[in-house]
Amino acid sequence: MTEAIPVIDLSDFLAQQPGALQATSRQIHDALTTVGFLVLTGHDVPQSAIDRTFAEARRFHALPMEQKLALRMNEHNNGYMAMSKYAVWTSDVNKNDKPDLNEAFFIKRERGPDDPLLRSGRRFVGPNVWLVEAELPGFRAAVLDYVDRMDHLARRLLPAVAVALDLEPTRFDADFTDSQFSFRLSHYPPVRAEANQFGIAPHTDANFLTFLAQSEIPGLQVRMPSGNWLDVPYIPGSFAVNAGDMMKRWTNGRFKSTPHRALPPTQGDRYAIPFFLGPNFDTEIACLPTCTSAANPPQWPPITYAEWLAYWYDANYDPKVQKEAAA
Repeated sequence: MTEAIPVIDLSDFLAQQPGALQATSRQIHDALTTVGFLVLTGHDVPQSAIDRTFAEARRFHALPMEQKLALRMNEHNNGYMAMSKYAVWTSDVNKNDKPDLNEAFFIKRERGPDDPLLRSGRRFVGPNVWLVEAELPGFRAAVLDYVDRMDHLARRLLPAVAVALDLEPTRFDADFTDSQFSFRLSHYPPVRAEANQFGIAPHTDANFLTFLAQSEIPGLQVRMPSGNWLDVPYIPGSFAVNAGDMMKRWTNGRFKSTPHRALPPTQGDRYAIPFFLGPNFDTEIACLPTCTSAANPPQWPPITYAEWLAYWYDANYDPKVQKEAAA
């Protein structure tokens, strides 16, 4: 049983060096079948873009509560989520019975008025909610620039994930042409927690892959195969990456969706900017052929990503709760 989180350098892979796809795929396979977490270095997301996005998180959460509450989370689960109004109640990792001690602002893919999904009126593809530009100049542009960069990086990693699963490198490409990602700007204030209360309580993520830009303020912990909780090592400029429940379901449990949590900070305010990658909205998630056999039948029936999101969000992030938030 390992007690370390693997570190994977992407520089050769992104440069398309000979043998790099196979080498990176082996590392991803080993990480996601044992720990379910890894740390990525050698990526090409500029540090200036990461720093700018952390700065935007600080700017947003420094706004008066009245302004933030004007952006309360809508039925598409976009917008502002007040502190102590939610937790992952469906977690099978811990009996989460107290709300989490963080506030957050969410967006999904920015869709133009003629986008077919936006025009369809379906949940979770509705418009993002933004402040008027004059209220927080440059915020929208900076956030959208960052998610574009993260989507580009994440989708270039798909061939390595596919090969790690003994599939053709292009297997996932068509499933992520219009990836249904979610992006979160979180603020963890240094507040006192009650018993069994956390910055984010123990849980697994719902999506395919999560990319978290690392910061110097500690907090994120991973439950290792031994059951011990381990701090994610801080490597400047890196991303902590983990598989989510959608990846676990697609791979029939071959890749782990590993429990993790965040403790309230003790060294001042902590900010986090996780990018949650999911496939196209109507992608059917059915057990991959390389992840099943006569002795290992599929554990879950097929489900579309849209159906999965409806279940998970309604159970954990009910936007009606946010309407009760008060300044």
